[in-house]
Amino acid sequence: MSNLDSTLAGHAVPKPGASQPTNDGLDLIEEHILPKLDPEFLQYFIDVIAKQPPAHTIPIEEVRKSPQKHQPPCALDSSKEKGVGDHVVSSQDGTSIPVRVYHPVEDERGVVRPGPHPVHLNFHGGGFVLGDLHSEAGLCLVMRRAGVVVVDVNYRHCPGTVSQMLFGPGASSDSVVVETIWGKCIQDAWAALNWVRDEHVSLNVDPFSISIGGVSAGGHISLVLQHMARDAGIPLKLCMPTVPPTTDCLSLDYYTQSPYPSFHEFHQGPVLPWKRIKYFGNQCMPRDKLPEIRKMWPDWWLAPMRAPNWSGLCNTYIRTAEVDPLRDEGEAYAMKLVANGTMVTLKRYLGCPHTFMYLGVLSQKRQWDEDSIHALKVAHGLRK
Repeated sequence: MSNLDSTLAGHAVPKPGASQPTNDGLDLIEEHILPKLDPEFLQYFIDVIAKQPPAHTIPIEEVRKSPQKHQPPCALDSSKEKGVGDHVVSSQDGTSIPVRVYHPVEDERGVVRPGPHPVHLNFHGGGFVLGDLHSEAGLCLVMRRAGVVVVDVNYRHCPGTVSQMLFGPGASSDSVVVETIWGKCIQDAWAALNWVRDEHVSLNVDPFSISIGGVSAGGHISLVLQHMARDAGIPLKLCMPTVPPTTDCLSLDYYTQSPYPSFHEFHQGPVLPWKRIKYFGNQCMPRDKLPEIRKMWPDWWLAPMRAPNWSGLCNTYIRTAEVDPLRDEGEAYAMKLVANGTMVTLKRYLGCPHTFMYLGVLSQKRQWDEDSIHALKVAHGLRK
């Protein structure tokens, strides 16, 4: 039996007497988008985003050279946190993939369960181009509060050379970016999932209580793994993608080629405009390499919406953002799951742009944190 729990998170309402956003920088946002945006985000846009050069104008070489300048707000070095340890996973072609494992610490009663613990694999966002083990460390620290082990996977990125990302003097395995052709990220993620199962004793995790998820590109990866796990007979408790692309929109030449209204409505949105999508597309699926990429991998790896088999998939919690060009394709994926008998929870965060969960100043980000914890507790049977 299928069920769709569709929840709409309301706009953040300013408290009485709270200062309203000033107009500086708001002229950069199209008039039809402006009234849809959360007031807290508008203030952040004025204070921070409007004062920076557009992300799509920064060459990838500059980003690789100075990664600290381009990390998301939730990024931090969590390597010294209690219960955190680094490991290396061997991908299908032998490439070493760094992962960071977050074990649960004391709960609000000062109790640490002995384990084995449920485990959640996280695949970070970044358009298949950006990200490392620092990028979503803040989110991983939040998710482990559910009482699960979180495994953050630093899969390989596009476009195809090897470069070094430094977080201060020297480089460690958590800050190395290995670039390769698109699709290797899926193999790396699959290797990480199987590594968790193979090493369940040393990791003190339950191999029969696994969930997967990620933001944006990481959400796409988790959707592909959802199908692969079903095919391999690997049980998953939950797939939890947020703002995922579910089509091969990175391969489009023009935004008008997308069949989804949100892709058109927000093609000049404040966080993920079409020019930013095309920036990632040029790194991942450049026109001269696209035929080669399509021959290398199953078509549905590029576009999970085109997966051939929708039966027997695990429970899914999909979260979208109202002011996001990827909104409609993420929700269309949820509806297709429901139509084929999968238990689905769908939540749209009103007033939010694409990667709102990276912004600690937003009430909706804090709600996203609590929603993540609750969903993981429910999926893994950890409710009190």
